Parts: sequence; C-alpha cells; structure tokens
Amino acid sequence: MAGTVKGNCDPKFAALRDEFERNFAERGEVGASVCLSVNGETMVDLWGGVANAATGDAWQENTVSIVFSCTKAATALCAHILIDRGLLKRSALVSDYWPEFAKNGKEKTTVQMMLNHESALPALRAPVKPGGFNDWDYMIGRMEDEEPFWEPGIRNGYHMVNFGWTVGELVRRVSGKSLGTFFAEEVAGPTGARFWIGLPDSEKPHIAPILTYVPKDGDVPTEFTQLLMTDPASIQHLSFMNSGGWSPNDPEAHKAEIGGAGGLSNARGQVAMYTPLACNDGSLVSPDRLASMSMVSTATQRDATLLVPTRFASGFMKSMDNRAYPAGDQMTAIMGNDAFGHVGAGGSIGFADPECGLAFSYTMNQMGAGLLVNDRGQSLIDAAYKALGYRTNAPGAWVR
Repeated sequence: MAGTVKGNCDPKFAALRDEFERNFAERGEVGASVCLSVNGETMVDLWGGVANAATGDAWQENTVSIVFSCTKAATALCAHILIDRGLLKRSALVSDYWPEFAKNGKEKTTVQMMLNHESALPALRAPVKPGGFNDWDYMIGRMEDEEPFWEPGIRNGYHMVNFGWTVGELVRRVSGKSLGTFFAEEVAGPTGARFWIGLPDSEKPHIAPILTYVPKDGDVPTEFTQLLMTDPASIQHLSFMNSGGWSPNDPEAHKAEIGGAGGLSNARGQVAMYTPLACNDGSLVSPDRLASMSMVSTATQRDATLLVPTRFASGFMKSMDNRAYPAGDQMTAIMGNDAFGHVGAGGSIGFADPECGLAFSYTMNQMGAGLLVNDRGQSLIDAAYKALGYRTNAPGAWVR
C-alpha cells in the first residue's frame, strides 16, 4: 500500500510518512490526506488511497471530504475575527445581537457561554423535521424555542452540531453575511484554503464519500455510546440521532451551511487556515486575540454530553487525554500544551500550535471508532511532535 501515497515530505518528517503508510497497510485506512507547516513553510503534504470505495477512484491532490466537527473551529474563528474587530463581545448577552434567542430560560446566556459549549443546547428534544439540518432558518427557530438542558453557564456539555447554529447565527447577525459567506470571504479567500461551509457545485467532483465505522468484535463501547444506543431521551441519543435524517453523503447537506459538522476540506485546506494562527502573523486575528484563543476557557471532569473530561478554548478543543477511562482512547486527542483546533467524528483533526509554529491536519473518508482522534491520526500527530523535538506526551500533552 505504500505506493498509494503521493505528495511531498521533508526528510525531517520521514517517520510521519512511515506512519501514514502504515495506516493503509495495518490500520484500515481507505483514503486520506495529511499536511503540516512549520513557521509558514509546508513540510508535509501527502495523500493516498481510494477516494470512492464504490468506483475505486483514487484520492487525488484536490480530493475533499466532510470533516465533521473540524468545521466548528472554522465557525469559531469567524466569531473571533468579529470579536477582534470590536463588533462582538464575549461578555455580552446573546440577546444583544439575537433578541429572539432570549426566552425559555436562555435570557442570561452570554456569547462566551456559546463558545464554551455552556449555553445548554447540546441537543433538541422534539424531532427535527426531515432535511431540517439543511434549512438554516428552521434550525435557528429551533435554537430560539428550545429550553436549555441546564442553567446556561453552570457547566459545559459538547454541543454536537448545534454549535454551528448558535455561534454561526451570531456571526450572521453581527456581520450581515451568512456563516459560509463570511468564512469564504474573510478566511478561506485570504488564506487560499480549500475549505467550504456550503460547497459550491463546482467542487462536487472532488468529494470523497464518507464510510461509516462498523463496530468490530471486541470493541469496548464508551459510556456515551451506551447511552446513545439505549436511552432515546438522553442528551447523547438526541445530540447524535435527532438529525432529521442528515447524512454526510447527501449532496443537499454539502450545499447547506452546517457550521457544526458539515464543512468540506482536506488536510492542505485546514493547514492553510491554521498556518496564520500558528505563525501568529496577525493576518486573521491580532496577537492579543490569538493568545486568548489558545487559552483554556472551560474544563470539566465530566462533560454533560461526552461524559468524560473535556478541555476547550473559546470554540476550540485543547489537548484531551482520556486514555485512563474505559474505551477512553476513543475520546482522546493529544496535542501540544499551546495547541488549539478541533477534531471531527471518526478521526479527522486540524490545529495550530503557536509555541512551535506548527499547523497540522489529517482528514480521511473511513471513519474510526469514537468522536475524537483514533490511532491513525494520533500516530501522525505523535510523529510530528517527535520530529520537532518534543518529549513524551504524558501526562496528556506533548511538551518540549
């Protein structure tokens, strides 16, 4: 399978290329891409395997796929650009920008609570209409009408897909542009990132269909998965299953602006977005705003949705090491202490680490077990940090 890998890799990262090839040979990879830059220089840009399992078409240089919750980082970045410009304030009430949201117990919700997954809307109780995720106005109405699952601000619980509508509507209200348009004009355009929240028809030929994970004998379910499968009234079930039939391979979903889970990109596209942040060059946000973006803003021993310890910056995931928990390797993503970014369901990830100037991303079409990074992506992250002279990742983050 090594012959399926194409692209460029600096000799310094030869071990990372070896791990990427091992993913195909030993870890069930189908099609994937990995890319990283250091201080603005692209050092690794690799892709390989099969993009479409039904046709056998190869993964090409410009192949893209749904990157699921990696999209949350793109949405959060849009909010931070507006915060940096003084147009959106983290301490302000959401109702200052979105008056219709302030009802049914959500009146005191702040912008920061939304960024922190503390706004208490991790799921929706009543069934989402068929195709509802593709209808922005409908989903915004559902956010407005829903009662919070806890008092906003007293705890955090991962907002599975709803993050894209809660934070995304703030972007729309403040900027006057849809989330996808704002991202295209203010982030993807200036950085040259092939990353879309709402895919144009011209990019359809480049899509790699997602292959869902099929449980294997011996798999140990997480507590999240157990509740998802057994309790239809749980946050876990509702946040994951109450989707109106949303499918990552639905062309209508690709066109929709689903800022919590629907972005399409590849590793190169995400690295293009993260490189200015890794370099702290001021082109997307000021150095002061970047410093705030990389800081832990909320952490808990038991996330109300994921049911494991989680750590977030304002809209971004920080390094999370839950390997000590039952099936905790499915709820783990280990980066550097200063790194911030986001994972996508099944294993994709993108992040910036300003400490070492690293922008990194891995994307794929074959989902793995769990909602965070699995052994395919983590092996690549580990190889990148080792090449940069970092020590062991215990206890929970790579350190120099």
